[in-house]
Amino acid sequence: MIHQTMNQSTEARVPRVRFAPSPTGYLHIGGLRTALYNELFARHHGGIFVLRIEDTDRTRYVEGAVENILRTLKWAGLTPDEGPFLAPDGSVQERGAYGPYVQSARTEKYRHYAEELLGKTEEASGQSYAYRCFCTPEEIESLKKDRASSDAAPLPGLVPHARNCRGLTGEESAALAAESPYVIRLRVPDRVGRVEFTDSIRGLVRFDYSSVDDQVLLKSDGFPTYHLANVVDDHEMEITQVIRGEEWLPSTPKHLLLYRALGWEPPAFAHLPLLLNPDRTKLSKRQGDVAVEDYRAQGYLPQAMINFVALLGWNPSGDREKYSKDELAREFRLEKVNKAGAVFNREKLDWLNGEYMKEMPDEELTEVVIPFLRIDGVLTEVDGGIKAADGSPVDREALRRSVALEKGRAKTLKDFAATTGYFFTSKVELSRDMIPWKKSTPEVAKERLYGLRDRLAGLSEKYFSDPKLLEAEIIPFVAERGWTNADTLWPFRVALSGRERSPSPFEIAWAIGKKRTLERVEAAISLL
Repeated sequence: MIHQTMNQSTEARVPRVRFAPSPTGYLHIGGLRTALYNELFARHHGGIFVLRIEDTDRTRYVEGAVENILRTLKWAGLTPDEGPFLAPDGSVQERGAYGPYVQSARTEKYRHYAEELLGKTEEASGQSYAYRCFCTPEEIESLKKDRASSDAAPLPGLVPHARNCRGLTGEESAALAAESPYVIRLRVPDRVGRVEFTDSIRGLVRFDYSSVDDQVLLKSDGFPTYHLANVVDDHEMEITQVIRGEEWLPSTPKHLLLYRALGWEPPAFAHLPLLLNPDRTKLSKRQGDVAVEDYRAQGYLPQAMINFVALLGWNPSGDREKYSKDELAREFRLEKVNKAGAVFNREKLDWLNGEYMKEMPDEELTEVVIPFLRIDGVLTEVDGGIKAADGSPVDREALRRSVALEKGRAKTLKDFAATTGYFFTSKVELSRDMIPWKKSTPEVAKERLYGLRDRLAGLSEKYFSDPKLLEAEIIPFVAERGWTNADTLWPFRVALSGRERSPSPFEIAWAIGKKRTLERVEAAISLL
C-alpha cells in the first residue's frame, strides 16, 4: 500500500508550484484558473511560480499555441518566475535554472528514467517496476473486445495484454526488443492493495490497485507520455505542491506509483473542482465560449476576468465581490477551495466587468476602447489620426466624452462600438417618424427644433463644456416658451443621436460640441 507523506524537510522548503499547459489550442478558462491559483499560492507563501509547456503529445500539438498561451497569461497579468516567456521580438525564451521548460527538449531525460525502471525491482514482488509491451494497438483493441464479451476475471493492471507482456522474462523481453517496436509500461502491483494520499482540497483519497491500469510511460517513437514526463519534471524542478484540475485526479495514483518506483518523495496534491455550465454540465464549447481568447476579443478587462475566475470555487470571506489581485493573493487558501463544481455565471462576469469599467479613469478606458472601435469599423486610423467610418475627423476629447457617457451602461469594451458610433459621424441616420414625441406631431417637433436651434446658436462655447450648464440654460428656456420637456427634449435628443435610446441631449451636445450639435438639429428640421 502506498501512502503519500510530506516530511518536515519538504514542508520547510520554499514552495514551488507550476502551471503546465499543453499547446493543443487556445488557453481554456479552466486553465486560466489553474494558472491563477498557482500564482496566488506562490505569492501568498513567498514561493516560486513555474510555467512549463507539456508538449509530448505531438499528434495534438498546434502551431502557435505556445505563443498564444504566453500572450494570454501576459494579458491576464500572470507572471511566472521561471519558464518560457515572449521576448520583445516575439521569440519564445526561458528564464530559470531548472530548464529547459518545454518537454520536447527534455526527451533524453525521460528515456533514461523509463529504461531505469525496467531494471529496478520491487522488493515485495521481485518484479520490475516497468516492462516492455510489444502489443500493437489493433491487438490491444481486439483483446479488449474479447475480454469484454467473456466472464473472465479482470487481469492485473486492467489491460488485456498484461498476460502477454507482463510475464515475459528479462531475457525474452530484451530479445523481442531487438527486432520489434515496443512501449514501456508501468507495472501496477498485482496484489491486493491501494494508493492513498491526502488532497489539500478533498482530504483523504484512495484508489485500489485494481482500478489503476498499466499506463504507457514511453511510446514506441521514444516520446514519453504525460505521466512519466510530468513526474520527472515535477521532481527535477523541485515542485512542492501540484495544483491542477479535477480531471487529473485519476492520474494521481499512477504518479504516486512512479514516485515510489523512482525512489522520490512526491509533492502535495490539490485538485480543483470542475467548471460547470448553468445546467451543471461540464463547461464546454457546445454551450458557450471556453477559450480565454474569446473573452478577450469580446472586450472583457483582464482585471475583471481574473477577479471573476478567482471566485469560481473559492471565496476569500465576507460579502465582497471585487478584489484586486494583491488582495486575492493575501487571502488565498487552498483549504477554502470548494470540492463541488463551480458554475460559470456569464451574467456575473458581465456585471463585474461593467463595475471595473465604471471605475477606470475616462482617459484610460478610452485607450482600451479604441481598438474595439477600429475592429468594428466605427473608427479608422489615417496618417496617424483617428477618423470616423465616414471619414470625419474625430477629436480625442470628443472621443473621451463619448466613452465617459456610455461607460455606465456598457458591459464590455465591445459594447462601445454599438453605442458610440453616432458621436463621430458627420451626420446621423434619421427617420422622419421617430423625431416627434409619441404624443406629438411633426409640426410641433419642427417648431421646437427651430426654437432650440436659435437658442443654442446664441450660446457661447462655455455652455457646451459641461452638460449641466447647458441643461440649466435650456430647461428654463423651454418653460418660458410654454413647451413641455417631453415634446421638446425628445426631438432634440433624437436629432443628435438618431436613436430612441441614448444619453440626454445635453450630454450628447457636450460630447459632440456646438458646431456638430447645430448641424444635426438643422438636418432634423430639413427632414421634417
